[in-house]
Amino acid sequence: MSKPADFKLREGEHGATAFLSGDWTAESLDDAGRRLADVLVGSKAVNLDLNGVRRCDTAGAYAIVRACEGRTSAGKLVARPEQTRLLDLVSDAVKVEPSPPIVQRGFYDLAVRIGRGVFHLAGEALETFAFIGRVLVAAGRGVAMPHKVRWAPIITLCERAGLDALPIVAVTTFFIGAVIALLGINVLSEFGASIFVVEMIGIAVLREFGVVITAVLLAGRSASAFAAEIGAMKMRQEIDAMRVMGVDPFEALVLPRFVALQLTMPLLTFVADVAGLMGGLMVSWMILDLSPTFFLQRIVDNVGLTHFIVGMIKVPIMAAVIAGIGSRQGMEVGGDVVSLGQRVTAAVVHAIFSIILIDAIFALIFMELDF
Repeated sequence: MSKPADFKLREGEHGATAFLSGDWTAESLDDAGRRLADVLVGSKAVNLDLNGVRRCDTAGAYAIVRACEGRTSAGKLVARPEQTRLLDLVSDAVKVEPSPPIVQRGFYDLAVRIGRGVFHLAGEALETFAFIGRVLVAAGRGVAMPHKVRWAPIITLCERAGLDALPIVAVTTFFIGAVIALLGINVLSEFGASIFVVEMIGIAVLREFGVVITAVLLAGRSASAFAAEIGAMKMRQEIDAMRVMGVDPFEALVLPRFVALQLTMPLLTFVADVAGLMGGLMVSWMILDLSPTFFLQRIVDNVGLTHFIVGMIKVPIMAAVIAGIGSRQGMEVGGDVVSLGQRVTAAVVHAIFSIILIDAIFALIFMELDF
């Protein structure tokens, strides 16, 4: 049972002495500290005797130090060693001056943030080149020794990243083709050129929207899945265990994902092209009364394979970018869930940004080549 903090002041041969007693703790302190401070006001040499104190915490030590005006005592201190250490600790803490306020300097802070961003960008570029190098080494090793290629995970990933994505890719591009047809009919009808909506649909779907929409869907679906799967393994230290057992994580985890997307994304893009044309065909048939035979014949005659080839040329690069970004972000996951969430988000954002950038670069290249 706790005993309230108290003290008694007695005069002796060596001056006045304050005999403290009870529990000098936060719950038993009450106003003992204030009363002790009132007694010690004006006293120049007061001894403190803490032998009667049963328990003392930082609150009680702080009350004693404040009563003695920031000092343990102006006179002699009689206390047990642990009490002395506690008083010294609290006394040193009281003497610490507060940190000066941070002065906000707008231009300086801006320069610091820009500098850190540049260094971070340089570090990311260096790590990306190192990642690409390790993937190329793993790919070269797989080409040199085909019997060591892990076909089982590749087939599984082809199903998960490719075949399972067919419905969403087909439905999305179908409606994209329908929207393009509606916009084309609405605009071209003002000039009496509604018939040319067929060419507009063919070029837009085959050249741009088929591959871009497929890549964006895979970026949100597969890149995030790759980052989450590899990141979870990194958190559970399974990748470290693989290295200890002599298994290269790039051969076991990263390379199969590259191969799976390289095999499945051309198929998905082809399905997206067909679905987009079907969407445009349906709208043209219902609004302009253009028969499917007429629609397809104009696609063959006026659009041809050129735009389809232009779209398919982008597929391998976009597939490599999606797999690479997802796998790399997974490899960079730390040991906590927050890091996993940040890396999964970064995988999706970086993949979509890279897809748009690559498409823009190809558009400029083909424009210069007049292709």
